[in-house]
Amino acid sequence: MEAFFISTVALILSCLGVWQIEADRPPAPVNVTIKSLKSNSAVVTWDVPDGDVVIGFAITQQKKDVRMLRFIQEVNTTTRSCALWDLEDDTEYIVQVQSISLSGPSPASEPVLFKTPKEAEKLASKSKDEVTMKEVGKSTQLRAGEMIIIVVVLIMWAGVIALFCRQYDIIKDNEPNNNKDKAKNSSECSTPEHPTGGLLRSKV
Repeated sequence: MEAFFISTVALILSCLGVWQIEADRPPAPVNVTIKSLKSNSAVVTWDVPDGDVVIGFAITQQKKDVRMLRFIQEVNTTTRSCALWDLEDDTEYIVQVQSISLSGPSPASEPVLFKTPKEAEKLASKSKDEVTMKEVGKSTQLRAGEMIIIVVVLIMWAGVIALFCRQYDIIKDNEPNNNKDKAKNSSECSTPEHPTGGLLRSKV
């Protein structure tokens, strides 16, 4: 009877201890989301309920309808995101997240199903981006050529205007000398004046 009583008390205490540990465990992460989805990679993000102190996370990743799991765990961090690498294109995956506290891991979050795009879709998107970048490059080259032509034309016009101003100054400086030469030539070519005098009379 005494042995039965001791075993009963031990069972009750162990149950209370398990219940205490379960009570101290953090709740499951919420708002688990897949972002930056590509054919061979993705980023999973989540939120932790307010007031819960966590020191890390654990992620389980598996292909749909496949039993093999990939387990990712990191501690001493407060990050709320994790990159998933080495994925296969056009494949469905299931992801669950757990928070880790000093009391242990939380229950797993609700499973999130996502599918990676096909490699062909990625290449098509890349080709569109390359075409867009080429068009931008061509447009930039055209604008640069137009600017060079405009600058050359402006320099030529400035040279023509400077040459015109120089010729105008030369003509203006030579104009007084030309006037003096004209006055001199006109005085030399004019008829000399003879003094008027009386008529000479012959002696009879």
